[in-house]
Amino acid sequence: MTVLAAVIASALALTGCASDPLAEQYKEGSNKGYIAGDGSVTEIDASDRGESISFSGVTENGEKFSSDDVAGEVLVVNFWYAACAPCRAEAPVLQELSAEYDGQNAQFIGVNVYDQADTAKSFNDKYGITYPSIMDVQDGAVKLAFTGSVPPKAVPTTLVLDKEGRVAARILGQVQEASILGTLIRDTIDE
Repeated sequence: MTVLAAVIASALALTGCASDPLAEQYKEGSNKGYIAGDGSVTEIDASDRGESISFSGVTENGEKFSSDDVAGEVLVVNFWYAACAPCRAEAPVLQELSAEYDGQNAQFIGVNVYDQADTAKSFNDKYGITYPSIMDVQDGAVKLAFTGSVPPKAVPTTLVLDKEGRVAARILGQVQEASILGTLIRDTIDE
């Protein structure tokens, strides 16, 4: 009876580990050390968006950025860091869309959650990124600003804020196709 109880307890413990995404990644042997998003898209109906979100910080170039400065425009917020493989993979798509929507009532801002400014600048140079990023590594204030609505649960995460500063959409994980994010931006501009 004691042996049976030990076997059941061990099986339950192992089952609990199997449902943990980080444990699953460890078992795969990928050694990537983070929980990747699945690329899922969440759109939020305008009537369900809740309060606007205000945030601010200092960019990799030492300039102050405030979401209040772009009020009335759609704001695309991308949470990233330089060593994140999906972040590197999606960088050209984000830059393409940033250039496409420049001057069309949509702005882009990155939120670097891990690196120092020089690392972010090197990333920008390597991948041709022209939009700024808030350096959020010290206090995580920008991440915290979003925790009550649609939190960025993985890196990368891309949020589309409507003209009132409310989260209209979230892509959890790598932006796979420019057309997906482009549609979310266009739909939000057209509201």
